[in-house]
Amino acid sequence: MIEFNDVSKSFWTGSHRKVILDHASFRVELGHSLGILAPNGTGKTTLINMMAGLEKPDEGSIRRTSRISFPLGFMGGVVNRLSGRENARFIAKLYGLDPDYLEAFCRWLCGLGEYFDMPVGTYSAGMRSRLSFALLLALDFDIYLIDEGMPSTMDAEFNRKAGDILRERLEDATIVVVSHQPEILEKFCRSAAVLMNGTLHQFDTLEEAKRLYDYETQS
Repeated sequence: MIEFNDVSKSFWTGSHRKVILDHASFRVELGHSLGILAPNGTGKTTLINMMAGLEKPDEGSIRRTSRISFPLGFMGGVVNRLSGRENARFIAKLYGLDPDYLEAFCRWLCGLGEYFDMPVGTYSAGMRSRLSFALLLALDFDIYLIDEGMPSTMDAEFNRKAGDILRERLEDATIVVVSHQPEILEKFCRSAAVLMNGTLHQFDTLEEAKRLYDYETQS
């Protein structure tokens, strides 16, 4: 479970204060995957980073009682001077997993060929995204955090394989997806919320959330 209790978060942009959350309280329960619709610039990445513990609230508290993944696309745990293979083996040791298994899984899923043995610093944006997502899926979490779904820089074969694995994980794990595109949420979530002006509006169905989202973004 992830529980936000009276959480506030804002940033000074240089001209005004941008409010991400304004005394928000909500809960993500295990077994109930959640999609969050939010327009660009409203703080989607900040919200998902707060869930992961990568950013702290200005006020309030965040309680985590489950194994929560790092966000898809987060490269903070990957060392650029190391190869994809070396990074996979290093992260396996951090999480107490078999390095041979993690290396083999990532090598198969990434499909990077000889680049898997080259420094990550030489990778394109798409290659880095594939490695990050492969590492995410190789580790065992209760809640998986995804910011905007699969990046468009990934190739179709990777999306197919990774999407199949992610759907299998839904049987035992909970997924939180934050995006400005409702169609991404449709793939993984039934219930949804809308982040608007610092408030998280929660709904039982994605259709209800879409109605508010469409009204707010088109008005």
